[in-house]
This record gives sequence, C-alpha cells and structure tokens, in this order.
Amino acid sequence: MACGIAALTMPKPSFSLRAEQSSALDLSADAPSGLASHSRKDFVFVVNPKGANGRTGKEWKRLLPYLRTRLGGHCNICESITSGPSHAMDITREAIREGADAVIAVGGDGTLHEVVNGFFWAGNPVQSLDHRPEHSTALGLVPLGTGSDFARTFGWKNDPYEAVERIVRGFKSKLDVGVITGQNGEQHFFINVADIHLSAKAGYYASKFKIFGKLCYVFGALRAFIGHTNRNLKVKVNGGEWEVFHKVTALCIGNAKFFGGGMKITPTADPSSGSLEVVILQDFKWYDFVLKLHKLYKGTHLSERNVSSRSVKSIEVAEEMRRGDIYVQSDGEHLGFLPTKCSILPAAINFFS
Repeated sequence: MACGIAALTMPKPSFSLRAEQSSALDLSADAPSGLASHSRKDFVFVVNPKGANGRTGKEWKRLLPYLRTRLGGHCNICESITSGPSHAMDITREAIREGADAVIAVGGDGTLHEVVNGFFWAGNPVQSLDHRPEHSTALGLVPLGTGSDFARTFGWKNDPYEAVERIVRGFKSKLDVGVITGQNGEQHFFINVADIHLSAKAGYYASKFKIFGKLCYVFGALRAFIGHTNRNLKVKVNGGEWEVFHKVTALCIGNAKFFGGGMKITPTADPSSGSLEVVILQDFKWYDFVLKLHKLYKGTHLSERNVSSRSVKSIEVAEEMRRGDIYVQSDGEHLGFLPTKCSILPAAINFFS
C-alpha cells in the first residue's frame, strides 16, 4: 500500500496518507514466514481533528514527533485526517482493501466507533484486495476524545504517549464486536455499549452539547428527563421466548464496561468473553439517579433491587405497546428507535492491547 499526498475533500471513499519513517519498532516477529525482516508495515492513523472541541487535532500535532521516533524502520506512518461524519469509515475500508497492517483511531469513542464500522461492509468483514487470505488488519486506539469510555475498560488513561508504547510493543488480542440491527434491517457494529430509552436519549442530547466538554453528559441527561416516562419493554434473549420488563428506565448492552463519560454501567462486561452483558434499570425516578449516581460510576449498582443483569449471545428488544419513540444508540451514536436486535461477533478484530 502506497502512502502519498492527496486531497481530503472528495465525497467518494478516499483517504489521504502521508508517510513518515522513524527508527524504533521491530515488527519482524509478526511477519509471515518467507518475508524479509526489513519488510515495512503500513499503519494508518485516522485522526478526527475536531474531537474534544479541537483538542484532538492539537495534541496529534504534538504527538507526531514522538510517533516518528518510536515507530521505526519497519513501519510507514500513514496519516489520514477526517473531514466529516462517516469519513473515518470510508478511510478504514479503503485502508483495509489496500492491505494496511493496522488502522489506529485517534480521537474519542465516536471516531473509534466509525473505524470499527469501517472494518465491515454490507454486514461482512472487509478484505484486502491483493494480500493472502490470512492477512489481517489490526485495530489500534490513541484515546484523545471527550469521554474515551472504551479505553477505561482496560484501565487506560487519555495519554497518547502510553498509547504509542502499546502499539510499539505490538501485543494484540482478539476483540469481540457487537452487531445491532434496527427496524429497517440495517446492521451497525459497536465495540463499547449499546443502550435503549433514557440513557440513549441522554446520549442523543449530549451530542448537541459537545462544546461544553464532559459537561455535555450532564446537560444531555437533564434534557432527556424532560417528558421521560418509564415504559414496558419486551425482551427476547438468545432466541427464546418474549419476556416483559415493566417500567424500564434504561436497558444497556455492554461489550465493554463504561459509557457516558465514565459511568461503569455494565461492570462485568468483557470484550473478549464472546458474550454481551445486559443491564436493565427499572422504575428509576430522577432522585434515584441523584442518590445512586455514585454506584453507577463505581459499577456497584447491580445489587440494587430494581437493577438486573445477565450475560447473552443475542437480545431482541421491542415496545410492549408500540409508539416508536424509544431511543436507541450504540457507542454514543444515535441509531433511531425500537425495535432492535443485538448479537455478538466473537474474536472479530485483532486489537493492540
């Protein structure tokens, strides 16, 4: 895959790559047998410069010299700057098709969500066009966003230099990916948490207040409470029978543990377990969130009488009486309204961890 300079304003799927060479990383251990140890790797860094109110772009510029120093003679650093919504998906798909060895999301959970979705097309994994079938593109993360909730599952800080060191070490693990299917049958993929009703509505409004940084989650929650009512939902787990849950406030489906800027909503979720953790909050009032907010952030809320949790391979959720106004989101991205179905793709992506 060649790394060159091109315009980023084209509406078609395209990505602009600027190659940088440096002198630290030895990836020869990852090279297939028969390849010379000097074979260079292509690492595509997908940067959302507007992330965290522009902080991502500024910190990325400061990070580049260190990146050049640490990622060495076996690696081309291919920089690609996103120009708007969904651009990271297009960049990722083209990078994989051209044989990139890794695509690294630089930004927050929204950028990571788009990059993960770029690993798929029409419900199937994207394949390299000119490499052997065993060639695999790895996923990486440099967390520089407003929330960076996915990184919290691994205990990572918003430290780009630590993220570079993880990539330098080159250790990879298999990561599960969630699949969410809406009422129109279209599939989306999520790596962190999908959620339904109040929390999804709060996430929708939080996206309107990103200018306020992490306070956007507070403003989003306050706005979501306006007109909110707990609702009866039908749930089908692992293809079984429908079960009605009364007065549901929020239903969260975790591949990982955190959402909403640090809330440990699905505390037993493990993105390498091959299953999803479902947490259902029932009959919560506004004052319950005030009194129990510390438990939601610490992940100790599962002991509450009106909170239930279970591990699933798939789950379908619908309204008991359909009104079409219950919000659905995944990884903080609004996806529409119920009904919806979620399932798990075990060990779907290699991830720098």
